[in-house]
Amino acid sequence: QVQLVESGGGLVQAGGSLRLSCAASGSIGSINAMGWYRQAPGKQRELVATITNGGSTNYADSVKGRFTISRDNAKHTVYLQMNSLKPEDTAVYSCYVATLSLPSPYWGQGTQVTVSS
Repeated sequence: QVQLVESGGGLVQAGGSLRLSCAASGSIGSINAMGWYRQAPGKQRELVATITNGGSTNYADSVKGRFTISRDNAKHTVYLQMNSLKPEDTAVYSCYVATLSLPSPYWGQGTQVTVSS
């Protein structure tokens, strides 16, 4: 059984930093893309950042220049370094892992990020 375990969320003041981690375990197969979504109360889920197997990255315009996504293929782990955090970054952040063998990705349980003004 595949599990994605997230860590690193919490409460931080505006301008601060947090680093999220998402480690995949189990018989996950060949990993393709990994990434992060977020959802704030009353808002639609938003794609924050993705990273492909080859290392190509993509970011939402709202986080470009502030967030950095990276991955450790040997550890099946994806990271999201979040700097210069703003109150509007407050949301539940969920990681996903897409594999080459399944049409749907695996999802993490979500971790709360709260940025106070």
